[in-house]
Amino acid sequence: MYSELILTIDFGTQSVRAVITSPKGEELAFQKKNYDPAYFSPCPNFAEQDPEYYWKCCCECTHKIVAENQDLMQNVVGITLSCFRDSAVILDKEGKVIRPMILWLDQRMAKCEEPLPLRHRALFKLVGKDDAIKWNRQRSASNWIKENEPENWAKVDKYIGISTYFNYRLTGKFVDTASSLTGHYPMNFKHRSWYKNPETHMQGQIFSLKKSMLCELVKEGSVLGEISPKASEESGLPVGLKVYACGSDKSCETLGLGVIDDKMSAISYGTASSIETTTHKYHSSEPFLPGYSSCIPDYFNMDIQVYRGYWMINWFLKEFGGKEFGSLGQLDSIDPRHFDDSLRDVPPGCDGLVLQPYWGPTLSRPLGKGAMIGFSDATTQKHFYRAIIEGIAFALREGLEHFEKVLHHRIGKIRVAGGGAYSDVVCQLTADVFGRPVERVQTVETASLGAGIAGYLAIGKYKTPEEAIKNMVHVKDSFTPNPENVKIYNYLFKNVYLKMYPSLKHTYRKIKEFNLGRAELE
Repeated sequence: MYSELILTIDFGTQSVRAVITSPKGEELAFQKKNYDPAYFSPCPNFAEQDPEYYWKCCCECTHKIVAENQDLMQNVVGITLSCFRDSAVILDKEGKVIRPMILWLDQRMAKCEEPLPLRHRALFKLVGKDDAIKWNRQRSASNWIKENEPENWAKVDKYIGISTYFNYRLTGKFVDTASSLTGHYPMNFKHRSWYKNPETHMQGQIFSLKKSMLCELVKEGSVLGEISPKASEESGLPVGLKVYACGSDKSCETLGLGVIDDKMSAISYGTASSIETTTHKYHSSEPFLPGYSSCIPDYFNMDIQVYRGYWMINWFLKEFGGKEFGSLGQLDSIDPRHFDDSLRDVPPGCDGLVLQPYWGPTLSRPLGKGAMIGFSDATTQKHFYRAIIEGIAFALREGLEHFEKVLHHRIGKIRVAGGGAYSDVVCQLTADVFGRPVERVQTVETASLGAGIAGYLAIGKYKTPEEAIKNMVHVKDSFTPNPENVKIYNYLFKNVYLKMYPSLKHTYRKIKEFNLGRAELE
């Protein structure tokens, strides 16, 4: 029996999990609650949810894990929390939720017709940042609410991340870490602090937020607070149990894969798919996209996402799957291994069918749209499915190669997690697309494992991240690149995939004008 245990709560986009993790990385107890629905869409491309619903799902998990593991709970000395990112909650002066939260999946855009100060606009244009700033302003939920729901905006006392909301429900305090607040907030990630005067700061002003609306920031690994009597009554967790500051889901996944230096990278094949690496020195992830604070102190994560990553599988199965692909469900309930035979039935490279997975715009590609080229009369549903998997991998490879240019060295090894990592075929495909060995650790629930590692570092069980990872992260499977497949993917990546966005950029601009009603129709 271990004398010190950590309980982690991991909020994903599709479900919440409560896990008791041992100092050896063992999953001693596990509870999971799928959301139903994960979100609702009052208008096309909207994605909203009541944060109270997430909290109730969490309490269902914690009540069960406490009730069924009372012996283990006696040795739980702390809680860490991991959560999805870039999804803000607005509260009034009584701490009540004003409206459903707008999730990171949401595609609404504010108009932002009120210009920024002239001198700032001139500087942004001078450094080629004006389009990126405009897109960032339009994508900020705060600006959309301010424009479209002024009656709600007038009530706002706190504008906080969803992780901050959960911390508040657990401890009664509006407190969080810089790592958890990745997204559209006036944050200086290099210094792990809010901009001093976000209303007037050159970059901070684009979010239209006052300093008083923001939460208190503490260092990762510090004590956020303790379980309050009210939270104990609702969740079943013991009063006074310490809650330790942790970080975002992607950062925790990266730590849970044992990636704590820039010689390895971490891929998450989840609803949003991402590639990350970890550094001691701060680096921007790509032009105009900051690096982010890691869930452990004094580390940073370079991070590039495919925002509609393995969400695309759900979309494909729902809209085009048909009988050949069987019954449907939420991404978390779909086992990708069920479709391995479909992947095997199509050769690497999908007979020239190539997908660009920009199902929504990004900071570096604000005009981006999804595209697929190479259709023929031989194209099948299975080709379409495999092209999605390959296209996501191509996009992440592009991100990795950008990291290498910034870091000036090759990143030799990849570790994978998330729902897609269940599949041996997906892992082998990843090794072939990247031309590098791929490893899978003892669990695909690496966000929970990473939050557990952060917890054991916080309580001093392990003195360094290296020591914690040596004890808690265990490589289970390895996948070696197939040389013939690597040649195929290198050709398609360099000669087709990388040329798609530059070739289609002007076309995307015309589509945007059409969708906005600005096209000149003859």
